[in-house]
Amino acid sequence: MRYAGRSVWGRIATRLATWFVVPYKGTAYLADLNRQGFIAPSAVLSHPQLYFGVNVYIGEGVIIYQAHEDGGSVQLGDRVHLHRDIIIEVDAGGSLTVGHDTHIQPRCHFTAAKAPIRIGSDVQIAPYCAFYPYDHSFAPGELIRNQPLTTKGGILIEDDVWLGVGVIVLDGVRIGTGAVIGAGSVVTHDIPDGAIATGVPARVVKMRSDLREEAMGMSSPVR
Repeated sequence: MRYAGRSVWGRIATRLATWFVVPYKGTAYLADLNRQGFIAPSAVLSHPQLYFGVNVYIGEGVIIYQAHEDGGSVQLGDRVHLHRDIIIEVDAGGSLTVGHDTHIQPRCHFTAAKAPIRIGSDVQIAPYCAFYPYDHSFAPGELIRNQPLTTKGGILIEDDVWLGVGVIVLDGVRIGTGAVIGAGSVVTHDIPDGAIATGVPARVVKMRSDLREEAMGMSSPVR
């Protein structure tokens, strides 16, 4: 891994390193051995504005793709992990920023079009989540594919957020610091800091601070 990197020879060195470790997440520790991180041999990086921090992990089958020349940058902070088969597509007006120590699990999909997607630090994103900071017009009398994209604004996910399996986040949404989104939820409105939200559309069902109070209540002596 000493010679691994994004150059042709660096990718060859990475491929050689993978011969000696177990596949899939077994390769993740290789990112810690080189400040340039680990990029799996099968990953496809087709974007002219990629900016990586140190020790970034890019897993097998990950695709980072600029769909339009006006698409903005993709910036991954230190020790970001992108696991197998994640797709990041940047179209006109879009960009993606991911903060340090954020881990994104397999088969998530980011389509940054019309507005940016910004993800904070220490965020945990479960498999099959999807992020769309735009919508599609569907007025009658015209083919939908010919109608313009619209947006209510970008997506902002603050630090220390946990998204469960299959969460969908739509345009104009802020998910606050420390929030938890339940599996299968569709987030169409802002979620406050420290909230637990679930459902379609996602609604706040509890605050994380309530859990602390409940735990303290359970530990109190019976009177």
